[in-house]
Amino acid sequence: MKKDMHPGTHTSSDKNPKARQRFQKSKVTIWHGMTFSAWARMLLKNRLQVSPGKIPLAIIITLCAVGNSLLCLLEDLVYGRKIAKTRITAPPIFIIGHWRTGTTLLHELLSLDTNHTYPTSFESFIPNHFLISEWCLKPLLNMLTPAQRPMDNMQFDMDLPQEDEFALCNSGARSIYTGIAFPNRLLDYMDNIDLDTFTPNDVRYWERTFVHFLKKITLKRPKRIVLKSPTHTFHIKTLLKLFPEARFIHIVRNPYKLFSSTVKMYSSLVQEFNLQTPDLSDVHEYTYRMFTRMHKKFEETRALIPPSQFHELHYEELVKDPAREMHTLYTRLGLKNFESDLLPALNEYIAEKSDYKPNSYQMPADLKAEITHRWGDVIKKYGYTE
Repeated sequence: MKKDMHPGTHTSSDKNPKARQRFQKSKVTIWHGMTFSAWARMLLKNRLQVSPGKIPLAIIITLCAVGNSLLCLLEDLVYGRKIAKTRITAPPIFIIGHWRTGTTLLHELLSLDTNHTYPTSFESFIPNHFLISEWCLKPLLNMLTPAQRPMDNMQFDMDLPQEDEFALCNSGARSIYTGIAFPNRLLDYMDNIDLDTFTPNDVRYWERTFVHFLKKITLKRPKRIVLKSPTHTFHIKTLLKLFPEARFIHIVRNPYKLFSSTVKMYSSLVQEFNLQTPDLSDVHEYTYRMFTRMHKKFEETRALIPPSQFHELHYEELVKDPAREMHTLYTRLGLKNFESDLLPALNEYIAEKSDYKPNSYQMPADLKAEITHRWGDVIKKYGYTE
C-alpha cells in the first residue's frame, strides 16, 4: 500500500508516541473546535447549567471558541472565493445505520480506495478553519488526544476517517451530539437528529453548513467523498435533494450485541466530554428509543433511494469475509476498479488488524427479554435470533 499522508492510507501521523502518552492527560474535548456563536448557542440552550467543577474547562473552551471564530474569518478571507467556486462533482457515498453496527469499519475500508476521500478527525473537530490551521494544530492535537477511542479498542488519530456530524455540531448546526456535553437532558435532545423536526431556518443552516464543509474537503482533495454518520440515517430525503446521485450503504448488526455496545459508547463519551455531572439513568431508555426511532425513519424513507444507489449488508458478514462483501458492495453500487484500487490495500489492512479484539459483553436474561420486547420487529426483519 502506498504510504503517504493522503487520506486513504490510514497511516498514523503520530511520530512521537512517548510524548503523546505524556501529554494525553491534558483535557482536550470535542467542544474545543466550536466557533463562539456555536458555543454560546449550546450554553444558552442548556441554560448555562455547567457544573462548578467544569467552569475552568468552560472558560478555556470559550477562549478557544473566540480564536476559532477569528481563524474562521481569516480562512474565509484567504479561501472564501475558492470554496464558493468549488463543485462537488462526484456523488458522495453515505454510510448509514445505527451506532456500533460497524459503520467505522466500513468507513475505513471504503477509504482505502485511492479514488475516495473522507473528512479526517482533525477536519471534523476543527471544521471552521482547517484549511489554514492544520499545519500547526494537527500535530498538537495528536499529542493531546489518546491513541484509542474511549468506547472501544480502535485506533484514534487526527488523520483517520471521522463522522461529519461533529463538523456540523462545531459549526453551530443543531446536533444530537450536544447531548454529550449536557447528558442530563439526553432524552430532550432526540429531536436534534431529525431534520423534519427542525424549523425552516434550522434546515437551511444545516444544509448550507453541510455543503460548505464538503466543498472545503473537495477543494483540498477533489475526489469522491465517503461520509459516515449514523445521524444521516434520518437525513435521506434531504441528502437526496442535495445529491440526487448519492450512494447509500446501510449496515446492520445483531441488536443484542449492539445494545450493550451502544450503552458503553454513550457512557464513555459522556464521561469523557460532559460539562455537567452526568446522570446516566436514562441511557438505557435513550438507547431503546433511538434505535426504534431510527429504524422507523429509515423504513419511511429508504424507498426514496433508487435501487442502483443503495446497498445493505450485515456487520457479521463483513467481518467474516471483508473482500467478498466489499466486492459485492462495489458491484451493487457501480463503483469501479475493485481489483486494482481497493483489494491490495484491503488485504494489507486485514492483515494489520488481524489481532483486533472487540469488546465482549455478558447479557442478563431480563435485559435480553426487554430487548426482544422492544426491538422484536427489527430483530425478526434482519434474521437475528440471539
